[in-house]
Amino acid sequence: MVSEFCHVLDSFSLLQHIDKATHVLGHSLDLILSYGIFIDKLNIEDASFSDHMPIVFDITLSNPMCTVKTPGRFSRYINSHTAIQFSEMLKKTAFSTADRLPSNPDELISLFHSSCSDILNSVAPLKYRRPKLTSQQWLDEPTRSFRQACRKAERRWKKDHLTVSFDIFKNALLTYQAAAKKARTKHFSDIINKNSHRPQILFGTINSIINPHVSPDADASTDICEKFLKFFTEKIENIRSQFNPSPSDITPGCSGATVIFNTFKQVSLEELREIVSHMKPTSSPHDVVPSHIIKDTFDTVGPSIQNIINSCLVSGTVPSCFKHAVVQPLLKKHNLDAKCLKNYRPISKLPFISKVMEKVVLSQLQPFLDLNEISEPLQSGFKTLHSTETALLKVTNDLLLTLDSGENAILVLLDLSAAFDTVDHNTLLTRLEQWVGIKGTALDWFSSYLKHRTFSVSISQFFSSTAPVSYGVPQGSILGPVLFGLYMLPLGNIIRKHNISFHLYADDSQLYLPLKSKDSLQPLLDCLDDIKGWMATNFLQLNSNKTEVMIFGPPKSKHTLVSNLDNLEPFVKSHARNLGVILDSELCLDKQICAAVKNCFYQLRVIAKIKPFLSPKDLEKIIHAFITSRLDYCNSLYIGLPQSLLNRLQMAQNAAARLLTGTKKHDHITPVLASLHWLPVNFRIQFKVLLIVFKALNGQAPSYISDLIHPHQAPRSLRSSGNALLHVPRSRLKRKGDRAFAVAAPRLWNQLPLDIKKAPSILVFKSRLKTHLFTLSFPAS
Repeated sequence: MVSEFCHVLDSFSLLQHIDKATHVLGHSLDLILSYGIFIDKLNIEDASFSDHMPIVFDITLSNPMCTVKTPGRFSRYINSHTAIQFSEMLKKTAFSTADRLPSNPDELISLFHSSCSDILNSVAPLKYRRPKLTSQQWLDEPTRSFRQACRKAERRWKKDHLTVSFDIFKNALLTYQAAAKKARTKHFSDIINKNSHRPQILFGTINSIINPHVSPDADASTDICEKFLKFFTEKIENIRSQFNPSPSDITPGCSGATVIFNTFKQVSLEELREIVSHMKPTSSPHDVVPSHIIKDTFDTVGPSIQNIINSCLVSGTVPSCFKHAVVQPLLKKHNLDAKCLKNYRPISKLPFISKVMEKVVLSQLQPFLDLNEISEPLQSGFKTLHSTETALLKVTNDLLLTLDSGENAILVLLDLSAAFDTVDHNTLLTRLEQWVGIKGTALDWFSSYLKHRTFSVSISQFFSSTAPVSYGVPQGSILGPVLFGLYMLPLGNIIRKHNISFHLYADDSQLYLPLKSKDSLQPLLDCLDDIKGWMATNFLQLNSNKTEVMIFGPPKSKHTLVSNLDNLEPFVKSHARNLGVILDSELCLDKQICAAVKNCFYQLRVIAKIKPFLSPKDLEKIIHAFITSRLDYCNSLYIGLPQSLLNRLQMAQNAAARLLTGTKKHDHITPVLASLHWLPVNFRIQFKVLLIVFKALNGQAPSYISDLIHPHQAPRSLRSSGNALLHVPRSRLKRKGDRAFAVAAPRLWNQLPLDIKKAPSILVFKSRLKTHLFTLSFPAS
């Protein structure tokens, strides 16, 4: 009972402050629970007039009404007519005649920028905009006029106190309130529809409206920008100074590239149109033409961008303006000290056209890498068909099977400090040439892309000076993650030399292996020494503060193994966050589920504040973006967990359904879920597992997932031979082996009707599977 009560408190983010007896008989009958309130000087007094002891404490309340004056800024007023005017005027510039254009990429982009800047200064000149004390983005012109009429009527009634004036004022107030509610509803609906597939941006936008906080721009100045510039630069220099330059490509297993990638093909206008249409409209403060105008006027501006990009690809150079990043500091968490520079994350913004060019390059490089199987197969970061869920599914599957066999297991989580920022350019270029096979003009392009980059820091309208970027793959870029993965290629060979299982996700590495005796730890320790040596040679710093070790197995044997870990013993943890999922030493995922439920109820409290301004359709979209996505994150790991744990997740889904439909807390929830056509949590888990199986069987999943499932091989011809059955490996323990993907997934698959297994596409499979599971969930519906 105590444990369940604590889980409930944790789910609702409630803090319990009583740690002593509150009754004369020594019981703790009276509790103080708080949420979002600071309680201080709590004291339990002696009982006097009752057998319950009085509890005295102070409460500190924040002042939500404080306002901070933010600086104004220069901006352009761009409406639907601006793009049309811009397009018409651009046709009359030098870009309308291709034979007059310069061939040098820097001259070409300079001419393009000057032409576009002159046009925008004409059709949408920069104007200084003063900040408003209160942000009412929903307030449109009709609503504003209703508010003015309401205030005018109010002033008249206060002046003459006539009944007729009061009636006029009351009608004007009702009209304004109705218009305001309609405007708010439309405003939130537009936000939801625009970002329906981008939950992070959607939540950030809505949360900034509901819970406005002090803007970091309030204290912005050029001096502050310079301090950030110095801090970000010195941070990387300090890491790099710890290493001595040495050759980095003398790595085991490097036999040289067997294929060659010499040149880039020139991009056609239709290919470019396809790329631009699918890109997010991100922009840099130094963008001359806003990205949304480029997308809206592509028919006119497209040929100019095509000329610029093809000139870069042919010459093997990247213009200097494409290599300048504007870094905007972002506070990592809202409750951190805003005056401490290390609490900020640098958000790098690159010119939109430069990212379009990167996308063109990637569209030619990625097929080359895939065709020749150059990338690390156990690297899941930034790769199609791969995700954190597939990575964790592979790792937990191996760990569960190890425990099921009666052996212990160890998992080591390694983290790098600013790994993307310390990459050595010469080492990376050598790796591209020797490991990947990039040569000629293509290698020249990558060399120009990496070298002589610069950045400056921007806060509000203030900018710092410019500083060089001598190391690292470009942050905020499209090619950066791919290049980092190629930089890390030798690491897999080093680990395989020690016969240790591993998995990589970007700069996060995890090593794991069975433990049979004290001697079985030695390969791991040797492997870690080799990894540290390779990291140092390649200017990568292991973050010892974030290195974590977990041991899985019976408590008695775990204690013995911990004492044999030597230098790793201080890093042993009972639980650790791995790619967003909290793993515990029992692999029961209890803490992960508690954290997910806690997050869901927090989101529900936020959503409840804007419910009056949302239509039921928009409210359901918000709930799916903020609640369902959290319940579904890596939920394939939950297969086979006890129902008592899954009930906590179900509690969050039930609360979301009640919020959406207005159902009372004592009303039966099953008919509500059925009416919404929501699968219960347990069946959502089955849905995810079966979907991964279908993808694996149809070549749409990572190879390391496909290798876990195999067709059933009957010893002789049977009637069930045509049922598309999968082989179910034997397992010993229900809470271990039965939960492994290699065991649980085939068992679920074999229970499906044949028409679902034989679905011709993913869309058809998902539709049929949901109908099937819905029938099992609500048999009476």
